[in-house]
Amino acid sequence: MGVTVDEFLELLHRLPEHELGDGGEWTSTKVRGRGFGYLWERTRTVGLKATIEEQLALVAERPEVFEVQFTAGRFGWVVVHLDRIDADELWELVAEAWCLTAPQEMVTAFEATLGLVDSP
Repeated sequence: MGVTVDEFLELLHRLPEHELGDGGEWTSTKVRGRGFGYLWERTRTVGLKATIEEQLALVAERPEVFEVQFTAGRFGWVVVHLDRIDADELWELVAEAWCLTAPQEMVTAFEATLGLVDSP
């Protein structure tokens, strides 16, 4: 188990219009200029946007993998330790963070490509 920084970056290529930004000690992940995650290579952690309910559930269930990062409005950002999570679970969290951030028409098209909703 565990995901490398390079494997995390590869997951991002599955997301439409993802962008990376250099923040100095961290790399931001964005869609159309709006942030949905951060990567700290030095600590091998990522911060991902989630709902507050999901943030609290993840941290309560597996505090060795997840930490509360901060809350902002209706979102609860969660820190994920890459060396303690498998790629499939990380993909679900990354995709959800992207979906919480991307414009609705992009989310609908993305979910249709994954077979999660019927195509329009």
